[in-house]
Amino acid sequence: MTLFTWMPYLIAITSKLKINKKEPRKILTLNNQFDFIDLFAGIGGMRKGFEFIGGKCVFTSEIDKFSRMTYENNFKVDHEFAGDIKNINAEDIPKHDLLLAGFPCQPFSLAGVSKKNSLGKSHGFSCETQGTLFFDVERIIKHHRPKAFLLENVKNLLSHDQGRTFQTILNVLENKLGYKVQYRIINAKSYVPQNRERIYIVGFTEENGFDFDNLITPDIKKGPLLSRILHPENGSEDLEEPFTLGELAYVNPKYTISNKLWSYLKKYAEKHRIKGNGFGYGLCTPNDCARTLSARYYKDGSEVLINQGLEKNPRRLTPRECSRLMGFDSFGKQDFKIPVSDTQSYKQFGNSVVVPVIKEIAKNMQPYLNTSSISNRRLKLPLCA
Repeated sequence: MTLFTWMPYLIAITSKLKINKKEPRKILTLNNQFDFIDLFAGIGGMRKGFEFIGGKCVFTSEIDKFSRMTYENNFKVDHEFAGDIKNINAEDIPKHDLLLAGFPCQPFSLAGVSKKNSLGKSHGFSCETQGTLFFDVERIIKHHRPKAFLLENVKNLLSHDQGRTFQTILNVLENKLGYKVQYRIINAKSYVPQNRERIYIVGFTEENGFDFDNLITPDIKKGPLLSRILHPENGSEDLEEPFTLGELAYVNPKYTISNKLWSYLKKYAEKHRIKGNGFGYGLCTPNDCARTLSARYYKDGSEVLINQGLEKNPRRLTPRECSRLMGFDSFGKQDFKIPVSDTQSYKQFGNSVVVPVIKEIAKNMQPYLNTSSISNRRLKLPLCA
């Protein structure tokens, strides 16, 4: 056949290969592998971990206005940013491959339960304001059936109410919703200089190769020390007011606790030492690992006080040091934006997840998220005759 004879066929084929400019071909890349929603988002610790492996956030929910401010200063929010999740209908939330939720831990934490008991208030699922928020997670999972979820909470969730609370959660996730569920307690001490144990619950709609035991954490005995996150105060770090001052970027004196507070903390610790209790302040040097940073840190800073020698009272961590302690900033960096007051930032970091831990979990979930996403996305490719 001559070229003239083939021409009609060539025209027909090339016309099918033309791509409509108004609807560009969607290509699955490392930057668009799966969609996720970020519930009880706080300041975005879970989001940082899953954006790290290429996920795209399509919906965020956070009730606290100050946390929302920090979140919006650090992430591109090109989707709905909802407030109280109890007021959101599940059908109004976009479809997604993965649900992330660090639902409030206060109703289940040791400190939270102790405080509520002392005040005669209910805790766990009986706490009407926070304890029932897990069931909002349930209704969203039930409606959307995402391929996977990651939930995070305090270690005490496992033993709260003699284990009945956790069994209720497992029953919902495994039996009512039909997910394949694994959970594990991980101490962030392997990644940051802080003793912080949390429970992480992962679920997939189908059996796959994911195994929480395959997540190998570094030896906690060889974890980083506080020297990695503290301001060096020698001029090697960029000045960042109001946290640091002067040419040497020394810590602002306002973070040094008062004589009155220091005297109170010592007396309080001695009183409980005599009673045989473990309550008291945590006085640290750069060569130590800190206790768990909590949302109450703004009150007196007692759980992590930095020793400044005999001639000075101890000091609190600065909010920047808290950001590093929780893994929002790499050691020595100050990239994470902190647009709120010290009080609010202490609450936010104390309530957050440790970002490096989330990144490790995300990397272990990634192969199965990608497989799920690819099998359920219809890519519009050009047709060939």
